[in-house]
Amino acid sequence: MSDYNVLVVDDEEEIRDAIEIYLKNEGLNVIKAKDGLEAIERLHEHQVHLIVLDMMMPRLDGIVTTFKIREEQNIPIIILSAKSEDTDKVLGLQVGADDYVTKPFNPLELIARVKSQLRRYVALGTYEGVEKLIDVNGLTLDQSAKEVKVHGEPVKLTPIEYKIVELLMKNAGRVFSIDEIYERVWKEPGYNAENTVAVHIRKIREKIEIDPKNPRYLKVVWGIGYKMER
Repeated sequence: MSDYNVLVVDDEEEIRDAIEIYLKNEGLNVIKAKDGLEAIERLHEHQVHLIVLDMMMPRLDGIVTTFKIREEQNIPIIILSAKSEDTDKVLGLQVGADDYVTKPFNPLELIARVKSQLRRYVALGTYEGVEKLIDVNGLTLDQSAKEVKVHGEPVKLTPIEYKIVELLMKNAGRVFSIDEIYERVWKEPGYNAENTVAVHIRKIREKIEIDPKNPRYLKVVWGIGYKMER
């Protein structure tokens, strides 16, 4: 994994240094920043493949930083938060984060989540023996370019959002339960996954639907899950 650069953003130097040690032991390159403003500067200076981002920081916190990054890039973002409440986790996901780890964190868990997000990010669109271009009534997904368009207009999706859209478009018409979506996309058991999946579905609708409250493509099947309408 020595070809991958991870940006670690935290206002506590000891935490930055500790995460750097863990990641370097896994063969990853590490770039560090002490707050959101410095993180954005580093992104303009380096090619970054994943960001580990603290939520509570001076000058520019993790939420605003994530929002600003998402205006330009779809790099995977893992939020670090000292808070364990669901509302804080959901807020991070709402603005575009792909995953979260609660402080104090287990280094093995953090490393596992970093590797998982990197695998998904670098593997997008690399399926062999499948149709690379999928079209569902004007909604198109190009697996080679890792790009989604609505009637020819490109849509900016995060890596997780892309994987959800890809799963549903490749199986248009089939209903997936919330747990199944989580297990297929996050590659983890889907326990208590409803909020996490719902946040991502809402963000996807805001990007691909003309009227997100009356979706044309991404439909809910009440009591069961979601599907991509044929």
